[in-house]
Amino acid sequence: MTTGTRRRMGVEERRQQLIGVALELFGRRSPEEVSIDEIAAAAGISRPLVYHYFPGKQSLYEAALRRAADELADRFVEPPEGPLGARLLRVMERFFDFVEEHGPGFSALMRGGPAAGSSTANAMIDEVRRAAYEQILAHLGVTDPSARLELVVRSWVSLTESTALLWLDGRRIPRGELQLQLVHDFAALAAVSAAYDGEMASLLLHVLADEPVDGPFGELVDRLATLLPKVPAATARSAGPGFRAGGTSA
Repeated sequence: MTTGTRRRMGVEERRQQLIGVALELFGRRSPEEVSIDEIAAAAGISRPLVYHYFPGKQSLYEAALRRAADELADRFVEPPEGPLGARLLRVMERFFDFVEEHGPGFSALMRGGPAAGSSTANAMIDEVRRAAYEQILAHLGVTDPSARLELVVRSWVSLTESTALLWLDGRRIPRGELQLQLVHDFAALAAVSAAYDGEMASLLLHVLADEPVDGPFGELVDRLATLLPKVPAATARSAGPGFRAGGTSA
């Protein structure tokens, strides 16, 4: 961040500098806590000069939000190569890099607040969610999703967002574990939907066919398998004659 040094810049260069400074400050504290005076001081210019480039803090906030929204949407872009589980894990790592770097600003944006409440800001948030949704469909190789697949993907995008917000409030779960858990959450949502819908079942089987046993989805199966011997006998009986405690069929 530039501090204490003034030099002549072109109009666009100065605008981009102010956006970068504002984004860094908004990333440390919620937007309503950051003043124009702070932004001017951090940029090494006078308060009136900030207003020369932006009519007010809201317009500067929205410009910073646009840059952040574009960057956040880019975190979901991943080459369509290799197993899906590994791709989603890389996406989650980049997503949490952003969340960690812009914590307070990300929290204020997603939870709402005076600066985040404009229709422009809300539209940009929706753009990020839409971009994430479309990228996940691209990972799945689907252009015309069924109603159930749309529900799974949109639910997972929402879960990812809310999980990040909860994690920022204390960070009580190691970040790496949470990233992996969210990948497992996607698999779990898809598996539950597949139990109700043949099209979802076919898609899930296609995805799992490319998954290595030591990948994220394989690890989920292993973790679940360790729970089966602990299932009470009464639960096994209620599941029907084809199942018994210990994870084997009769």
